[in-house]
Amino acid sequence: MSRVLVVDDEPAIVTLLQYNLEQADYQVVTAIDGEQALQLAQNEHFDVILLDLMLPKLDGVEVTKRLRQEKIKTPIIMITAKTSEFDTVFGLELGADDYITKPFSPREVLARMKAVMRRYHEDAGPVTTATNGHVIQIAGLRIDQDKFQVKRGDQPIDLTPKEFELLLFFAKRPGKVWSREQLLEGVWGFDYSGQTRMVDIHVSHLREKIEADPKHPQLLKTVRGFGYTFEASHE
Repeated sequence: MSRVLVVDDEPAIVTLLQYNLEQADYQVVTAIDGEQALQLAQNEHFDVILLDLMLPKLDGVEVTKRLRQEKIKTPIIMITAKTSEFDTVFGLELGADDYITKPFSPREVLARMKAVMRRYHEDAGPVTTATNGHVIQIAGLRIDQDKFQVKRGDQPIDLTPKEFELLLFFAKRPGKVWSREQLLEGVWGFDYSGQTRMVDIHVSHLREKIEADPKHPQLLKTVRGFGYTFEASHE
């Protein structure tokens, strides 16, 4: 049975989510503030965290930031009443895997949860690069799919879960040009109509971490008018 941590300071929302998740055969643990949520996430295993943005003591952004700093990669879905691009993008940049805005339907929450858990536990597709078990070595990078680690030589590269998934998607399919819509479907696993800005932001952050000169990328390149491609030789 999958375990879900539901974090919200509104009792009605907690009750709604807990009831519907338990009806769908999930085990639910609840928290009403950021400090309690952080402690639970640090000490217990969860398959996904539903995390409200605006919380007492520690807000959802700070909770996400601290969990990712501690290498806790549990998928996080941010719940927010704010709909501006700045708010949603900021949460995703810090390592949240998805977001959902209030008001929402329980069906939508369940669909998003299944999508992020599926992406977290399954490979993105058939391996097309040089591999050693579940390790891909390409363009000077060593991508360990089991440990969710990326290294260049002996130097680790610290990626958020979504950056890791995006890099893995590209590394398995070098040389192919992908549109932003295809990347949304392939990496996010859900049809985010009109949310292609998320792709640009994650590509930009990934470049900052894997490119020698992010302003003049040699690996993750823009194909003007089409999308992005990963140009790299196998090792």
